[in-house]
Amino acid sequence: MTSKELAKGIVRAVLILAGLALLLFVLSKISTVIIYLFISIVVSLIGKPISNFLKKRLKFKNTLAVVTTLLFFIGLIVSFVMMFVPLILSQSENLSLLDTNSIEKNFNSILLQTNTYLLNHNIDLLSLAEKSNMTSKLNFNFLPTILNSVFSIISNFGMGLVSVAFISFFLMKDSVQFEYLFKRIIPDEHEEKILASIDKTNYLLSRYFGGLLLQLFIVFILYFIVLLIFGVKSAFTIALICAILNIIPYIGPLIGTILAVFLTMMGLLGTDFKTEILPTTLYVLIGFTIVQAIDNNISQPIIFSNSIKSHPLEIFLITLISGFLFGITGMILAIPSYTVLKVIAKEFLPSNKIVRMLTKDI
Repeated sequence: MTSKELAKGIVRAVLILAGLALLLFVLSKISTVIIYLFISIVVSLIGKPISNFLKKRLKFKNTLAVVTTLLFFIGLIVSFVMMFVPLILSQSENLSLLDTNSIEKNFNSILLQTNTYLLNHNIDLLSLAEKSNMTSKLNFNFLPTILNSVFSIISNFGMGLVSVAFISFFLMKDSVQFEYLFKRIIPDEHEEKILASIDKTNYLLSRYFGGLLLQLFIVFILYFIVLLIFGVKSAFTIALICAILNIIPYIGPLIGTILAVFLTMMGLLGTDFKTEILPTTLYVLIGFTIVQAIDNNISQPIIFSNSIKSHPLEIFLITLISGFLFGITGMILAIPSYTVLKVIAKEFLPSNKIVRMLTKDI
C-alpha cells in the first residue's frame, strides 16, 4: 500500500466518522420528532385493521375511514383523561411531593419511629444511620424535578397529540403510495426479503404493544385493589405511578414497590407505628410482591412467548445488556429493537445456525 492510498484511507475513515457524528447530533436534536414518528407508526399499525373494516364492510371512502379511525382513538384518549385526570390531581394534593422539607421531616419521623420499635428488639437503627451518615446523603430534591418533568410532558401533550394524529393520518391514508415509493427505492434483488421482514415486524410489534398495554392495565388494577384493601391514601395515584414504572423491565417493578411502601408509610404518619404503620406497610409489600409474582409468571410469559416469540432468559440478557449500554431508555426499547433485528436476521441469514435457533418460532 502506497502512502497516497494510505492517506486516502485515513481521509475516508475520518469523513465516515465525521458523518456518523453529525448524524447522531442531528438525531439528538430531532429526537422529539423521531418519537412522534415512532408513535405514529404504532398508531397506524393498530388503526389499519379498523380502517380496513370501515372500508370493506361499511363502504367508507379511504379518507373518511382514516378520519373515523383517528377520531375513535382521540375519543378514547380524551375520555381517559376526562375520567381520571381530575381524580389524579385531587388525590395528588395528599402526597405533598413538592415540599421537600416536609418529605425529609416525615422521613426522619418514620426513621425515628422505626428505630423506637427496633430498640425494643435490641436493634439501634438510628445509631447505624448516623454512623453511615445516611440522612445527610439522601437528597429529596429529585422529587420536584420528576414532577416538573411529568407536568412538562402533560403540558406538551396537546402538541404531541396533534402531531401524532397528523402524521398517522397520512401514514394510513397514503399507505399504498408509501409502499409503492418504498418498493421503488429498495434494491430489486432484496425486495421480497425486505417486504417480508416489514410485514413480520409489523405483526409482532403490534402484538407486543397491545400485550404490553394489557399487562400494565392488569398490574394497575391489581395494585389498586391491594392499596384499597388496606386503606392506603391516594390509592389510585400510587397504583397508576407504579404500573407505569412497570414499563422499565425488572427495575421498574422494584422502584414501584419501594415507592408504594414509602408513600404508604407517609400517608399513615400520626398513627401508631406498631399497630398501624408497620402492619399496613408489610401488607402492602406482601401484596405488591404477590402482584409481581402473578405478572412475572403469567402476564410477561404470555407477552414474550406469544407476542415476540422469545424465551424469557433471552429477553433478560438482551434487556440487561441494553441497560448497561444505553441506560433506562435502552431497557425500554430493548425488546422491540431486538424483535426487529431477529426478523431481519431470519430473512437475510436463514442458514446461520444461531439465527435458526433464535428465530425458530418466528
